Amino acid sequence: MSELPKTALVTGGSRGIGRACALRLAREGYLVYITYVSRPELAEQTCTEISAEGGLARAFALDIGDREAVNSFFQNEIKDKVFLQVLVNNAGLTWDGLLVRMKPEQWDQVININLSGSFNCLQQAAKLMMRNRSGRIINISSVTAQSGNAGQANYTAAKAGLIGLTRTAAQELAPRNITVNAVAPGFIDTDMTAGLSEELKERFLQMIPLQRFGTPEDVAGCVAFLASEGAGYITGQVLGVNGGMHM
Repeated sequence: MSELPKTALVTGGSRGIGRACALRLAREGYLVYITYVSRPELAEQTCTEISAEGGLARAFALDIGDREAVNSFFQNEIKDKVFLQVLVNNAGLTWDGLLVRMKPEQWDQVININLSGSFNCLQQAAKLMMRNRSGRIINISSVTAQSGNAGQANYTAAKAGLIGLTRTAAQELAPRNITVNAVAPGFIDTDMTAGLSEELKERFLQMIPLQRFGTPEDVAGCVAFLASEGAGYITGQVLGVNGGMHM
């Protein structure tokens, strides 16, 4: 397997935190595979930026909530074609609403992508990494998973479930030299937060001891560390990237 290219798979890697992770891991020497659901031009732009820096990247359309599609992707694009060393489970979405008014489809879709979709990718990646007896799995959770957040019952439940999945997978996969950790970003300046009102942003800012919003690059630096050899004795952990913010 050593002659195959060392590869990092970043789901939702076309923009925001995923894009920053893809760029950073490419700089660390990985062939980077990114997945996307919409805006293929952004995925291609990310690949172009990586190429311009001398790296290698490929983009794939993939709905991680579709288990059969995920299984097919790993079978056709990953297995025996690349050496999958890193999985970054980043793809996710929000569909906010007060829990008493939340429609079933709001709950189902957010849970399906943010939690079940991450499980789908983790399960397939783990099978390959177990065979290789090596790997790093990094799940992108959220500060809200540890605190709750009004209006986001679906999102916080999914992200909290991802922490539980992280800790269980860490125990199961440790004997094969595979680490599994979660990163819990706080308020990160991305497309997902851009639509918030200035009043709400100011209220969040007052809750952050470092007095600034995080950047996708802040999260990517943490992900790169957890993917590195230096993090080989860290597993089952949740690393907050939140500027000291605890909601």
